[in-house]
Amino acid sequence: MTSQVSSPTEQADGAVLGEQRGAAGTKDVRRLERVIIRFAGDSGDGMQLTGDRFTSETASFGNDLSTLPNFPAEIRAPAGTLPGVSSFQLHFADHDILTPGDAPNVLVAMNPAALKANIGDLPRGAEIIVNTDEFTKRAMQKVGYAASPLEDGSLDGYQLHPVPLTTLTVEALKEFDLSRKEAERSKNMFALGLLSWMYHRPTEGTEKFLRTKFAKKPDIAAANIAAFRAGWNFGETTEDFAVSYEVAPAAQAFPVGTYRNISGNLALAYGLVAASRQADLPLYLGSYPITPASDILHELSKHKNFGVRTFQAEDEIAGIGAALGAAFGGALAVTTTSGPGVALKSETIGLAVSLELPLLVVDIQRGGPSTGLPTKTEQADLLQAMYGRNGEAPVPVVAPRTPADCFDAALEAARIALVYRTPVFLLSDGYLANGSEPWRIPELDELPDLRVRFATGPNHTLADGTEVFWPYKRDARTLARPWAIPGTPGLEHRIGGIEKQDGTGNISYDPANHDFMVRTRQAKVDGIDVPDIEVDDPDRARTLVLGWGSTYGPITAAVRRLRTAGEAIAQAHLRHLNPFPKNLGTVLERYDKVVIPEMNLGQLATLVRAKYLVDAHSYNQVNGMPFKAEQLATALKEAIDG
Repeated sequence: MTSQVSSPTEQADGAVLGEQRGAAGTKDVRRLERVIIRFAGDSGDGMQLTGDRFTSETASFGNDLSTLPNFPAEIRAPAGTLPGVSSFQLHFADHDILTPGDAPNVLVAMNPAALKANIGDLPRGAEIIVNTDEFTKRAMQKVGYAASPLEDGSLDGYQLHPVPLTTLTVEALKEFDLSRKEAERSKNMFALGLLSWMYHRPTEGTEKFLRTKFAKKPDIAAANIAAFRAGWNFGETTEDFAVSYEVAPAAQAFPVGTYRNISGNLALAYGLVAASRQADLPLYLGSYPITPASDILHELSKHKNFGVRTFQAEDEIAGIGAALGAAFGGALAVTTTSGPGVALKSETIGLAVSLELPLLVVDIQRGGPSTGLPTKTEQADLLQAMYGRNGEAPVPVVAPRTPADCFDAALEAARIALVYRTPVFLLSDGYLANGSEPWRIPELDELPDLRVRFATGPNHTLADGTEVFWPYKRDARTLARPWAIPGTPGLEHRIGGIEKQDGTGNISYDPANHDFMVRTRQAKVDGIDVPDIEVDDPDRARTLVLGWGSTYGPITAAVRRLRTAGEAIAQAHLRHLNPFPKNLGTVLERYDKVVIPEMNLGQLATLVRAKYLVDAHSYNQVNGMPFKAEQLATALKEAIDG
C-alpha cells in the first residue's frame, strides 16, 4: 500500500525537476515528479491492454501509481462513437500518490471520438498524440466535428503530435504474412512502444507478456513485438518528439518489502484465499457472473491447489444458496456480486442471519438503479447492505479504501464472520475493483490467526442430567452460537428460517422468545470488536471530512492540497460501517462542521445524522466516476470558510 506521508507535489501538474542535454545527436531528457497519461480509443482498440502493460512496466520500475480504467458496458460498443470510447488513465510518480489524477498531462487519442470525449479533461499545454489515419471526414462527422480539429486551430493551446499510427504499424509489419486488417490491430502496441520510449519504461516484461499471451500463435506474437519495437524506434528517431522524460522510482514512498502491482479484485481474491488458509478451512465461492465482480470468480477458479472450490451458478439466488450450504458444511463461504445481485440474494442473506452462519457477501458496487451503469462506479448500496432485507436482519458491513486494501478488508470481513457467526457485507466498488496500485506482499506472520473451534460434543445438561447439544447456546463474550459440522455424532440439531427457540433451536412462535432473539442478534452485531476510528488532525481544525470506501484517495489528496495552502482540516475514514467504531460519536462532537463526500446522494450522512444527531453536510456525486481531488478541495475550502 502507498504511504500516507503528506506530499505537496500531489497537486503539481507534472512539475519539471530538471533537464539534461543528451550527448551530440541524442535527445533531451527531462525529469518529472509525476505524470498522468490517458490512452483512449474504441473499445476494440486494446486501450485496456495497452494501459495495463504500461502500468505493469511502471510498477516494475518502482514508481508509485494509481490507475482508472473506463470502458463501455457493451462488449463491442459502436465503433467511432462517443459512447464507444474506452480509456485507461495512469498516474505515476516518484513519491506517494493516492488517485489516478484529475487531468491528464498526455492524451493518446486513437480516433476523433476519443479526442472529443476526453479533450475537456486536458489542461492547456498538455500533450496530445493523435492517430491521424482515423481522422477521416466520415469519422469526424460521426462525432460532430464540422472541420478537422487537427487543422482548425482548436488545439493550438496544446502540444499536438499528429502521428499516422495505423500506417506506420502496417508498414512495420509488411514482412509478416498478415492482412491489412490484422496488421492494424497492432497499432496499440505501436502506441505503447512510443510511450514506453517517451517515459523510459522497461520493455522486457511486455515482450515476454506478448510471447506468453500468443504462445499458440507465434506469428501474431512476433508481429505485436515488432509493432511495439517500431513504436519505440519511432520515438527515438522522429523529430516530432524532441524530448523524453524520466520519473524516478518512488524509493522513499514505500516501507521495505516485496511489492507488486495489484487491482482491487485481485487483492480481494488473494485476501479470501489467505483468510481460508489462516482459518484452516476450505474456501467455497458460489457466484453468478456480473460486472464488475466477475474477475474474483475468474481468479479464485485458478486456485484449487489452495483448497478453493468455485461454483458458477445459474443465477444469483443459486449462487448464494450454494454458498450458505457450504457454510453449513464447515467451509469459509463467499458469494460475489454487484448491486442488482444483492437485491436477488436478500432473502438468503436474511436466512443466513437467522441460521447465524459465517458467510461473506462481496458487493462490488456499480451505478444503479436496476441494471444502471454496469461498468461505472458508485457507492449507493450502503443502505441496501444495512437494511435491504425483511424483518430485523442486522449484518456487519466492511469497506476497503484502496485497491491494495481490499486484501486486508477481506481478512477483516472473514474474521468478523467466523468469530461472530454472521453474514458480513464487504462493500468494494468498480473504481477499486478495476483500479490498481503497488501492494506490499505481507509476511505470513503478519496475517491474523482465524482458526475456529467447531462443536465436538454436547454443550448443555438438562434438568434430568442428560447431556444434549443446543445449537443456539451462545458464547458469553461474542454471543456467537456453536458451529457444528453436519454428521458429527451427537450433534444433530435443527436450524432454519422460521424463528427458533433460544438455546434449543426448536421452532418457536412465542412473542417473548422472538423479541429476545431479535434483540440478541442485534446485540451480537452491535458488540463486534472493531478498532477505534483514527483522526488525522495535525492543526486542531474546526472542520472534519469523514469518508468511507474508495473516496479515501480523492479525500486525502484534497486534504493535502488544503494543508499545503495553509488551511486546517481534519480527516477520518471509516472501514467499519456496521457497527460504527465506538469512539465515532466522541470524534464527531469535537468539530464544528462535518463534511461527508460520497458517490451517492448522502447515505452515510443519513446514518450519521440519525445515530449521532450531528448536522453532517453531504457532498455528493453520482456520475459514475470517482471524485477529483481539485473538486473536493474546492468544496472543502467552501465548508471551512462558510
